[in-house]
Amino acid sequence: MQFQLIKGNFSKNDAIEILTHMFEIKIKYHENKIDKTMSEEDIQMRERKITQLQNDLHEVKKFIDQGGAVSSLQAIIDIN
Repeated sequence: MQFQLIKGNFSKNDAIEILTHMFEIKIKYHENKIDKTMSEEDIQMRERKITQLQNDLHEVKKFIDQGGAVSSLQAIIDIN
């Protein structure tokens, strides 16, 4: 199953806002999964994912800021 989550042209501010919220949701997901009963290895894996998402968000914001007034966003969810 596949569906279009985002498709359209957005102002810089709107594009950054949409993507920031999406990244924050994924970061929060990983933060909530960290549990004291997890192994140190599993905790570190989640922390690496969180750090990568934060870095990716920073790069996305920088890319959009350097672009034109409008950004085209598309996000497709593919469920197998």
